[in-house]
Amino acid sequence: MRSSLDHPLTLDALRSATRRRFLRQCSAGVGAMALASLLDEKLFAAPDALQALHFAPKAKNIIYLFQSGGPSHLDLFDPKPALQKLHGQKMPAEVLQKVRLAQIGKDAAVLASPYKFQQYGKSGMWLSELLPHLQGAVDDVCFVQGFYSEAFNHDPATLFMNTGAQLAGRPAMGSWFSYGLGSSNKDLPAFVVLMTGVGQPLTNSAWGSGFLPSQHQGVQLRSSGDPVLFVGNPQGMGQERRRQSLDVIRDLNQMRYSVVQDPEIEARITAYELAYRMQTSVPDVMDINKEPAHIHQLYGTTPGRASFANNCLLARRLVERGVRFVQLYHRGWDHHGGPDGNLVYDLKKRCQETDQPSVALIKDLKQRGLLDSTLILWGGEFGRTPMMQGSPKPDQIGRDHHPHGYTVWMAGGGIKPGTVYGKTDELGFFAVENKVHVHDLHATILHLFGVDHLKLTYRFQGRDYRLTDVHGEVVKPILA
Repeated sequence: MRSSLDHPLTLDALRSATRRRFLRQCSAGVGAMALASLLDEKLFAAPDALQALHFAPKAKNIIYLFQSGGPSHLDLFDPKPALQKLHGQKMPAEVLQKVRLAQIGKDAAVLASPYKFQQYGKSGMWLSELLPHLQGAVDDVCFVQGFYSEAFNHDPATLFMNTGAQLAGRPAMGSWFSYGLGSSNKDLPAFVVLMTGVGQPLTNSAWGSGFLPSQHQGVQLRSSGDPVLFVGNPQGMGQERRRQSLDVIRDLNQMRYSVVQDPEIEARITAYELAYRMQTSVPDVMDINKEPAHIHQLYGTTPGRASFANNCLLARRLVERGVRFVQLYHRGWDHHGGPDGNLVYDLKKRCQETDQPSVALIKDLKQRGLLDSTLILWGGEFGRTPMMQGSPKPDQIGRDHHPHGYTVWMAGGGIKPGTVYGKTDELGFFAVENKVHVHDLHATILHLFGVDHLKLTYRFQGRDYRLTDVHGEVVKPILA
């Protein structure tokens, strides 16, 4: 077979190299250089990958525990005595003058939390009785209570938290990390996605690469069954034959690339090669049976079953092996009221599924000396309203979507521990002090990894895009 250098540049080939493809290639810029560095195996090592950063990083890996559906800040993190006084009454009209609500009307009754709260740790953080494990770890955590978003429906709000935009088609935060920082393990993806729970559906736009080269999209792994779909060899295909077939496909792709200069062809070559290496690396890292009994007890894992606990343990194993960005989605936090999602039975169940393993992840990373270099982020796409949805019956009580003020928390990775930053008003409605916007959070996270959010850009359709869109400030008071 002739090499790509011997491939003739035919008239048909010239015609296929259209102006659109030419402009696309020119716009690839830094992306093409990033891909070239990824194809150079010596640059997979972390010290080389970090040399181009804007300043010294405090974090090397991130685990994002995304609680899909919108956990209620008012029933978990942010108790409001004023709601007890107004319980059952209408929300004051002046509060709702310029507010859009997702499903309830502005005449909905105020709802006090049915749960008890106490203060914990040196910070005096208030926590619900639903989070007994987190109560003992508050001195390792930074709670951002003045957090707010702009979207009040699930799909745009989830995209906003994960991509910095409310419309599909923008790169996920993990994709920006893959593009800007690369991988520190050539046998595993830089960006991995794990999913559990039921309820509000999620689309792969939340972990897609958008307009970035496609090798930067999140790779979804499964904690039971085949770890990655379609990566294993078909029946009758051995490793040697697989290698031979991939070599032929690679040569054909390289021949085509030499003609049309489409960066997606290079991305396809990279994806095929990574998939081949993952046949060996992924089964090993996904086998949590290798962990000792005390680790399974710490996380509350059940080997062989898909669970948030299993995924938290897998996240630790993945960052140990150099995976840059691990995203855990846990669905089921959409508690409007009724038998399919209420604040009594379903909120308790979600907390039972997530509280222990989330804290176990902090403890496990800390005892292994990995917490200082691994950032953990916990939060959903929004909080819940101070007003009730449904009825006061235990199996009916719920709250609506609420982006105006809620809580996320972080630990490790250069974040100041034992900190409570910002607050909402007396009704838990608006963030009013030390407010943190979604873009501020993204700017701060990039800063912890040594990246100036203004400078991590990608030119697409004639303009430079970045994760933080056109604004965003680093929240310096929460940095260690």
